[in-house]
Amino acid sequence: MDVLTQQEVRKYREDGYLVLEGFFSPEECDALRERMSEIVEQMDVPAHCRTQFSTDHDEQLRNQGNADYFITSGDKVRFFFEKGVFDINGEFTVSRERSLNKVGHALHAHDPVFKSITHSPKVQNLAEKLGLISPVVLQSMYIFKQPGIGGEVTPHQDATFLYTEPLGQVMGVWIALEDATLDNGCLWFIPGSHRNGITRRMVRTPKGTFPLTDFIGREQNYDDGLFVAAPVKKGYSRLKSFPSHHSTPKTACFMI
Repeated sequence: MDVLTQQEVRKYREDGYLVLEGFFSPEECDALRERMSEIVEQMDVPAHCRTQFSTDHDEQLRNQGNADYFITSGDKVRFFFEKGVFDINGEFTVSRERSLNKVGHALHAHDPVFKSITHSPKVQNLAEKLGLISPVVLQSMYIFKQPGIGGEVTPHQDATFLYTEPLGQVMGVWIALEDATLDNGCLWFIPGSHRNGITRRMVRTPKGTFPLTDFIGREQNYDDGLFVAAPVKKGYSRLKSFPSHHSTPKTACFMI
């Protein structure tokens, strides 16, 4: 059974994003959350790997680009923490469940529960309906959005980090694991912004130099009035073209 109508395909291509109602069941969402609780309970992260995550320009260079732990996480399951969750001795100042920003970037490859969702027939049909040829999964991540802690994540374009030529060859599937509303912080998009290109790009620096990454250009400023809210219920999915300009939600999600 097709998961997208032709009208939905056209809307995705026009706006750069699309909300799919009830794409995954509440039971499937609960299974992902329960499995992640088990992963967090079992995690054993060395002190030198307790890398904090932020999308602020300078802190990205310092905390991500300088950290081999992050750079080499593409084929592994690794843990990335919120700001201020460790004391000067590297010990948790909050419970481990509340310490994490995300887990990534290869849950789809190493964990059977996340793999079953990522490679489910409906995700495959989604790729087929959008005309993707020989698609591959670049990454997957579980994003926590802890209450009361964490740094600001400013509006951005994912193509800044996963750049392709031509642009628009990467699609993100964002799965809401809980309701994301106007009150608790849903995603916001600028419709059609995927056609405007990007003004900022993360690149690898030459081997043997530090930091390991750098940024070319700067994120452009957008009128806040251009953003459109995209509230969703648990189990809804959002497709997004990576050049599209969007905010970041404040609720738990799984993204592939």
